[in-house]
Amino acid sequence: MPSFLKKTGNRYLLYLLIIVSLIIAGLLSFHSKTLSILALVALMIISYFVIRAEMLFRSEAEDFIQTFSQRFNEISEEAIAELPTGVLLYNENREIEWSNRYMQDVFEEKVEVGKQLSDLSDDILPFILKKTEDDEINIDGRYYKIQHKKKQCLIYLTDVTDLKELSKKYREEKPVICMLFLDNYDDLTQGMDDQKKSSVQNIFTSEIMKWAKENEIFLRRVSSDRFVAILNEKTLEQLEKTKFNILDEIRVTTMKNNVPLTLSIGVGSGVDSLNELGVLAQSSLDLALGRGGDQAVIKMLNGKARFYGGKTSPTGKRTRVRARVISHALRDLIIDSENVIIMGHKHPDLDVYGPAIGLLKVAEVNDRPAYVVMDKSEMDSSVENLLEEVEKHPSIFKKFVSGEAALDLVTEKTLLIIIDTHKPSLVIEEKLLKEINKVVVIDHHRRGEEVINNPILTYMEPYASSTAELVSELIEYHPNLKKLEIFEATALLAGIVMDTKSFTLRTGARTFDAASYLRFHGADPTLIQNIFKEDIEQVVERNKLIENVYFYKNGVVIATGENNLNYKQVQIAKAADSLLTMEDVAASLVIGRCNENMIAISSRSLGEVNVQLIMEELGGGGHLTNAAAQLQNKTIEEAEKLVHQAIETYYEGRE
Repeated sequence: MPSFLKKTGNRYLLYLLIIVSLIIAGLLSFHSKTLSILALVALMIISYFVIRAEMLFRSEAEDFIQTFSQRFNEISEEAIAELPTGVLLYNENREIEWSNRYMQDVFEEKVEVGKQLSDLSDDILPFILKKTEDDEINIDGRYYKIQHKKKQCLIYLTDVTDLKELSKKYREEKPVICMLFLDNYDDLTQGMDDQKKSSVQNIFTSEIMKWAKENEIFLRRVSSDRFVAILNEKTLEQLEKTKFNILDEIRVTTMKNNVPLTLSIGVGSGVDSLNELGVLAQSSLDLALGRGGDQAVIKMLNGKARFYGGKTSPTGKRTRVRARVISHALRDLIIDSENVIIMGHKHPDLDVYGPAIGLLKVAEVNDRPAYVVMDKSEMDSSVENLLEEVEKHPSIFKKFVSGEAALDLVTEKTLLIIIDTHKPSLVIEEKLLKEINKVVVIDHHRRGEEVINNPILTYMEPYASSTAELVSELIEYHPNLKKLEIFEATALLAGIVMDTKSFTLRTGARTFDAASYLRFHGADPTLIQNIFKEDIEQVVERNKLIENVYFYKNGVVIATGENNLNYKQVQIAKAADSLLTMEDVAASLVIGRCNENMIAISSRSLGEVNVQLIMEELGGGGHLTNAAAQLQNKTIEEAEKLVHQAIETYYEGRE
C-alpha cells in the first residue's frame, strides 16, 4: 500500500484533536483565562502539524498518481501492442488510423496508417457494411473471429483456427452406430443344405468385412443376417460421399453368384449417449426395411432422416402366414370395439374406396357398425363413377360419412383404420387421429419419415401392388367371411387395376392371386371398364397440360402447366400416366399449379428410374414407379428448376 494512504488515518486523528482542543478552549474560557491561553497555544501547535501533514499527503498523492498514471499508460500500450488479439482503428473514410502489432503480423506488415480497409482483405469491408457485430473470416488459410464496434470505428480480430480444428476433431470423432441387415436372407436360404448356406454366407460376409476394413469400421456379426458396426462421424461423412456404395457392391456380387441378396443399413448419429445411438440405429433400420430395403437410412435425434440407395424395385417377400396373422388380429380388434371408422388419404382414389368397401364387409361379418370417411373435393372421374355405383347399394352408401359426421360417431372404444397412407398430414380428417386411441394402419407405400404414432396394428407392405391387394388377402384369410358380394369384389379389383395400370406395373404373383380370388367372387371387369371411363373435356384438358413436354435426360420427360391456370391434382397425375405410354419415355414428371399457393408434381416411371428418390428431394415420396410432391409459394418456373436439381442429384447418386 502507498505510504500516503497509510498516513490517512493519522490525518483524521489530528483533525479530531483540533476539534477536541477547540471544545476544551471554549469551556476553559469561562473558568480561567490562563488555561484558555494554554489551550489555544496547544491548538496552534496541533494545527501546524495538521497543515504540514496535509501538504505532505497532497505531495505524495500527486507523486503517486503521476507515477501510477505513467506506469499504467506504459503497461496499457504494451498490453494492447502485445495482445493476442488484433486491434484496428479507422476513420469515417474507412482509412486505417492505428493498429497493434498483432494486426500487423496477421496482414504481414500491410497495415499502414492512411491505407483503406479494402486493401487488407476482401472480407473486411463487406463485414463492416453488415449489421452484425461479429462474424468469421478466412485470412491466408487461418480462421479469425472479427468483431466490429461501429460507434468507436474499432475492429477486433481473434484467431480461432485452433478452436475450430478442435471442434472439428471433436465432431468427427463422435461415435456412430450402424445396424446392417440382409433383407431376404432367411427366404433365400430356406431349404438350402449347410454347404450351400455356408457358401452364400462367405459371399456377402467377405464383401461386408472388406468394406469395414477399408473404412476403419469396427464390425461384428450378431446373427446369421445381422451385423452391428461402430464408427465415427468422419467415417460416416465419407460413406455418405460414396452414397453407401456397399449396397450396390452386395447387390452386384450376390447377383453374379445367382444369390439375389440385398442389404439394409440403419444409422444412429448426432448424440453422445450410446444407448440413444442404438435406439436411433434400430429406428433407422426399421424405416429402411419399411421402405422396401436395399437402402441406408441415417437418423439424428432432432434432424431429418437421410436416405441412400433404394434404387431397385422391392421384391416380394411377404408370407401368407403374415397375412393370416394380421387378418385374425384385425378381427379381434374389431370385435373389441364398439364401432369402426375407415379413412384414407385426402383426395381419395379407387385404392382407398375399394379397400374401404372390403373392410366394411369385414366389420359387418363381425357384427360391428362401420363407416367410411368421404372427401368430395377434387374427385377423379373414376371415383365419381364408383360413388354413383355405391349409391345403387343403399346398405353400403349410408355408411359413407363426412369427416365432421365421423367425429360425432367417436366413442372410447372406436377403432380407426387408416388405409393407403401412413402419414398423419395426408389423412382426410386429422382430428380423428387425435380423438381415437385405437388405430390400425394398412398401406402399401414405402415408409417415410413421417408416420402415424403408436398404432396398435400396422400392416405396411411396400412389396404389394396396392392396398386393395392387401385387404383382399385379409378378407381371404378371415375366418368368418365366406362370401363377397359382386359389387364388393368389383370395387376391390378396381383398386388393384388402378394402382397397377391394368396389371402392367408393380405386379407380382400375389397380385394375380388376389385378382383371381376377387374374380372367383364375381368381380365384374365390364363394370370396372365403366368406372374408368372419362369425360372428353377432361381428356382434352390433360392433353393441353402435356403439349409442351420435353426430354430432359436419360428418357426423363417433363411437362409444365401454365403459371396462371389451376389444375386438379388428379389431372396432373393422369397426365404423368399418359406420358409414360409414349415411345422412349422412361419416366415422366408433370408440374402444375393447383391453387394460388401450391404447385403439385406427379411422377411416373417404368422401373428404370426411381422417381420416389427424386420426389423425396422435393419433400414428397411414394413408390419407385409412382411418386409425388407439393411445393408451397413457388412459381412454375421455380418449381421446374427445383425438379431439374432433384433429377441431377438422383443421377449423381447413381453414378
